[in-house]
Amino acid sequence: MINRLTIIGVGLIGGSLARALKSGDAVKEVVGTSRDARHLQRALDLGVIDRIEMDLGTAVSGADMIVVAVPVGAMEDVFAEIAPYLSADAVLTDVGSTKTSVVEAARVAFGELPAGFVPGHPIAGTEKSGVEASFAELFKQRRVILTPTEASSAGAVSKVRAMWEKTGAIVTETSVTHHDEVLAATSHLPHLLAFALVDTLATMDDKQEIFEYAAGGFRDFTRIASSDPLMWHDICVHNEPALLKILNRFEADLDRLREAIAKNDSDYLLQVFSRAKVARDQFCEGE
Repeated sequence: MINRLTIIGVGLIGGSLARALKSGDAVKEVVGTSRDARHLQRALDLGVIDRIEMDLGTAVSGADMIVVAVPVGAMEDVFAEIAPYLSADAVLTDVGSTKTSVVEAARVAFGELPAGFVPGHPIAGTEKSGVEASFAELFKQRRVILTPTEASSAGAVSKVRAMWEKTGAIVTETSVTHHDEVLAATSHLPHLLAFALVDTLATMDDKQEIFEYAAGGFRDFTRIASSDPLMWHDICVHNEPALLKILNRFEADLDRLREAIAKNDSDYLLQVFSRAKVARDQFCEGE
């Protein structure tokens, strides 16, 4: 049981976490804080949080679990502001999609990594954002990755794991570097491609006709381009090495496809498409 959970940034992820823990009777009080008072009032009206605190220091004082759910570019400022107010036994975690940058932000803000700090990342979400889009079932049977640091205590890791498991999530642990490389390939690159494709088409002269004729495949592929631009801007900026690595690999494969089309190399095209179908069908079996 979490006595007081403070969520910094009550949006889709933070709001869904609060809803899930409340529905599972796993938390006594949820305190919400952010820079937007109207947004917090909406969360309070929806019953997602129990109390509003606009001051970050006041919000985290006395909390035994603090979850930072802000864009990764804002992590360092948040960590620095709350550092003097954390209880000695408080557990601090986050939901950021890049872990190297979050760990470095904590190191700078705290001077040294706290024993109660356990970086985390729920692999869940939708293209919607804001507390209105939150729902308690978001994390059920979805993976949550923890990336404990060398300073993370076993007790803190256990508490963060238990919190996420209470939402119905499948919790795993890996290294910070491995997390960023895997997510660059499976999440960050797809979002980058979706944003880029929609932007390319939106800047064409006949864009109105193009979008009018867009079919289901286009809508499915580009759905994630409706995600929060600021959040994905920060992710791309803060996972540069891993993202560039997979982007270079994809660019080389795309060049090879372009060459195959130009040379009417139907064997290569069919080979790529067949291999991709097999891999996708295996990955999404039972979807």
